[in-house]
Amino acid sequence: MITKDELQKLFVTTETYRVERTASTTDKDKFGEAVCAFANDMPDTGKPGYLLIGVRNGGQLSGLKATDELLKKFASLRSDGNILPIPTIAVDSFSFPDGDVIVVEVQPSHQPPVRYRGRTWIRIGPRRDIATLDEEIMLAERKARHFSTFDARPCFQSSIADLDLDLFLHDYLPQAVSPEVLAGDGRSVERKLESLRLFNGAYGVPTNAAILLFGKNPRYFFPGAYVQYVNFGGLDKAATIINEHPFNGPIVRILPQIDLFIETTVSRKRPVFVSALREEMRVDYPKGAIRELVMNAIMHRDYQGNAPIHFYQYSDRLEVVNHGGLYGRARPENFPNVSDYRNPIIAEAMKVMGYVNCYNRGIGMVQGDL
Repeated sequence: MITKDELQKLFVTTETYRVERTASTTDKDKFGEAVCAFANDMPDTGKPGYLLIGVRNGGQLSGLKATDELLKKFASLRSDGNILPIPTIAVDSFSFPDGDVIVVEVQPSHQPPVRYRGRTWIRIGPRRDIATLDEEIMLAERKARHFSTFDARPCFQSSIADLDLDLFLHDYLPQAVSPEVLAGDGRSVERKLESLRLFNGAYGVPTNAAILLFGKNPRYFFPGAYVQYVNFGGLDKAATIINEHPFNGPIVRILPQIDLFIETTVSRKRPVFVSALREEMRVDYPKGAIRELVMNAIMHRDYQGNAPIHFYQYSDRLEVVNHGGLYGRARPENFPNVSDYRNPIIAEAMKVMGYVNCYNRGIGMVQGDL
């Protein structure tokens, strides 16, 4: 994080691609666009950008009081779901005789382009603007240097013919990118995929995420990429199988199928009389809790393994088991308070479609529902 002495120098320097000052504490769109632009690091410096709250354009302090509520508000820019992929930011405050200054430090993203509400923002010198198509291409091409996760890697055995492009273009893309941007987007489908980290232009093949999300047959490339539901009529696997159903296909197609299946088959609403004149609706399991667990299994699993996700129902319990353990910063001693993303592109897509929230609140919500 920046030091107090370094910060004071930024009060009087001209706003550049790394510095933006504002006296406002309420313009959420302005803050989101600024964080998005810094994360995209259009000049490719590899250096952080700084949003300074409580500093006027001329460098004078506005007399801001940095409360805990304000600090939490700016910290929430990271995970409120409007900026995707999720940026890396740090928030701190510094006190001066003329007021406080809140500093939002934004690290350059390794997975550009970063979008705020479907638009790619960049800084051009001292101002911020929406990226042109050529600028988006430049940002997308940088990802070839950063295959940090499995879902970002090229799927070398595949080609664009292995993707269901109608599913991508008509079902997913309008949710991921704003209508205004799509209306003026004359790029090829390869470039559209690449801007969302679903195609690798350097090798001319889809990424692993694209195959898993939109592939015509994901199991050809990843044999374990499906969900196996089994309902056992007893307490263990030796019991009679009452029902069995595999969910196969691209993730974008199976998510609504699983959602409906949980509501109609697993949760199972039914009326129960509580008096002669009144009845209540009861469920075997809360839909929200089971949905959260299954969606998280799909999002966080290790797709390099050949085993499917096991969604098993016994007479006294449910079990959801996916391949792979805790990932990255998540450890047994800090889970579920700390989370990490094994598949950030898949997580982003599921967030766009409304199936996960990416707020690191899932396990707590499940415990509360249960």
